[in-house]
Amino acid sequence: MTWIPVTDSERREMLDTIGVDSVEDLFAAVPEALRMRGWDMPPGLSEMALRTHMERLAARNNTDLACFLGGGYYDHFIPAAIDALSGRSEFYTAYTPYQPECSQGTLQSIYEYQSAVCRLSGMECANASLYDGGTAMFEAATMACRATRRTRVVLDASVNPVWRGMLLTHCAKLGLDIVDGADPTGAACVIVQNPSFLGTVGDFTELGQRCREAGALFVVIFNPVSLGVLKTPGDMGADIAVAEGQGLGLPLGFGGPYLGILAARKEHIRKMPGRIVGETVDAEGRRGFVLTLQAREQHIRREKANSNICSNQALCALRALMYLCLMGPEGLRQTAQACHAKAEYLKSRIAAFAPVLNDGPTFHEFAVRLPRPAENVCAAMLGRGFLAGLPLAAVGAGGEGDLLVAVTEKRTRAELDAYADALKELCSGTNL
Repeated sequence: MTWIPVTDSERREMLDTIGVDSVEDLFAAVPEALRMRGWDMPPGLSEMALRTHMERLAARNNTDLACFLGGGYYDHFIPAAIDALSGRSEFYTAYTPYQPECSQGTLQSIYEYQSAVCRLSGMECANASLYDGGTAMFEAATMACRATRRTRVVLDASVNPVWRGMLLTHCAKLGLDIVDGADPTGAACVIVQNPSFLGTVGDFTELGQRCREAGALFVVIFNPVSLGVLKTPGDMGADIAVAEGQGLGLPLGFGGPYLGILAARKEHIRKMPGRIVGETVDAEGRRGFVLTLQAREQHIRREKANSNICSNQALCALRALMYLCLMGPEGLRQTAQACHAKAEYLKSRIAAFAPVLNDGPTFHEFAVRLPRPAENVCAAMLGRGFLAGLPLAAVGAGGEGDLLVAVTEKRTRAELDAYADALKELCSGTNL
């Protein structure tokens, strides 16, 4: 017997409630060329044949390229201890810690992660992490709207254009007014990024003061590794600080899973989305950890919940905590200094044949204007063993020849010189 969980009448009722005529109408926004036409699954394979097939596919990936690609996600060194520790089954298979009496280890790791984020960012409280940096920025914006009861969100030119698109998508039905600029007048918040998407380092302390005077919250997007040498969001007067935590011990995994970091001043903690773990004592006075301030949809708040976050990135957050503990303040400082020094060296090499677009100091990322289309240059550099960078035209952040170049502590002097030589040769050639 076949059991169909949804009857025709129930399906019709759901479609009427949504306001469409058919199930096909739900996919009208997906272009025809991208729609699934059928699964067309091949016959099954034995374990040995499947392993051989998958290894052959994996070998097609260029995993040995020297990476100069950035734009928010970076090829940092990951200590071997992180894979060894985070791969333990106690961490790897742990579920959401709803029952504190059964989840003290997971709860403590999240609590320690929150504490590390606060120390790193100079903020007073942090949640148990979010999906990624882009959604963390969205959550910060809506958090500011709840706190101020305003609906205007101001985005500074420094903000990642991809994240800007994510914010517009998430806010499409929320009635928020998303505007560009840096004027806090009448705004719920002003969002800035330091270093900027193009890599320029700034000090937004004065803007933070203007936001306070206007009653707007000041949101700072930061690069966690850069805080080894740069001013923290807290020191710049941020009310909310957000970041992509991928650089803290997470590999470049073809788009994820990554880690959204969100921290704030304590006065705003009740408007903060997602989980927060707190420290307490049990009936016998022993130290313990519990989920607290759980204004979430799973707790029957539904549309009154602070967000629609259904999970956090606990394993990714654990890896970030391990990274920060293993590196320590001095290790993080040395890593940041190495990133900056190597980027400065490469920038000076490239500046000899292509103009640098940044209008101020940079950390480990900078933009250059090539005399050839950046897409073509990047394609040619692949054949020479390099992921050359991010063509800025692809994300609407520059012209056809503009390229964003990132340098981390992993890049050697030989790689930097070879990259600069190859880029110079391609820019001076006529075959692109």
